[in-house]
Amino acid sequence: MLRQSLMSKKTFDSSVVQRRERKVINGFLQSLERTLGQIKFSTLIVLTFITVALLTPFALSSLYLPLLRDNAFDLHQVIKGELYKQITGYTSLVLILFEMVLIARKRGRGWQIKLTIPGSIQLWRSLHILIGVTLVGTTLLHTIGATGLNFNAVFLWVFFGTTLSALVGVVAETGVLESPRKYFGWSLVKEGAEKSRSGISKGQLIRTLRSIWLTTHIILVSMFSVMLVFHIFLAYYYQ
Repeated sequence: MLRQSLMSKKTFDSSVVQRRERKVINGFLQSLERTLGQIKFSTLIVLTFITVALLTPFALSSLYLPLLRDNAFDLHQVIKGELYKQITGYTSLVLILFEMVLIARKRGRGWQIKLTIPGSIQLWRSLHILIGVTLVGTTLLHTIGATGLNFNAVFLWVFFGTTLSALVGVVAETGVLESPRKYFGWSLVKEGAEKSRSGISKGQLIRTLRSIWLTTHIILVSMFSVMLVFHIFLAYYYQ
C-alpha cells in the first residue's frame, strides 16, 4: 500500500509539473505571437532591404578580401581558420535544422508520424521568415562573403535561390493580400447597360503566385538539403 501510495504521489507530481511546463510554454508562445503576429507588407519590405544589404558583400568580396588579407593578415587568418568556420557553420546548421522542423510542422499533417509543436501556423510562418533572413547573415559570417569555387559556389547560389524565392514570393503575396483592390489586371468594361470587371480576382492571383513561388522554393529546398549533406561531408573529408 505504501509503495502504491508513493507511486501515485510521484505520478501526480509529475503530471502537475508537466501541466505547469505546458502552461509556461503556451504563455510564452502566446506572448511571442502577439509580438510577431502576421508579418505585414511594410515589415517584409524592411526584411528585403536587410537581405539585400547582407547579400551585397558577396558581390564585393573580390575587392575587399584581398585588402583584408594584406592589411589585417592576423584577422584574415582567424576568420579563415577551422575554429571560426566550425562555430559559424554549426550556428547556421542549427538554424537550418530549426527551419526543417518548422517545415515538417506545416507539411507533415498527412504523415503517419505526427509532429506536434504548440503555436499557430501564422506564428511559425513568421519565425520561418525571420530565421531565413538570419540564416543569410550567418552564411555571410561563415563565408566572409566569399562565393567559393566549384561545388561550394553552386551550393551558395542554390542557397541564395532558396532564400530569395521564398522572400520574393511572400512579399508579392502579402502585397496583394493587403491591397484594397479586389481585382487585378484589366479595368472595368462596359457592355451596353451592364458592367463587367475583367481581370483576375485577389484570391485567384494569390493562389497563382503561391503555386509558382512555393513550387520553386520546394524544389530549391530539396536541392539545398542534398547539397548540404555533401558540403558537410566534403568539409570534414578534406580537413
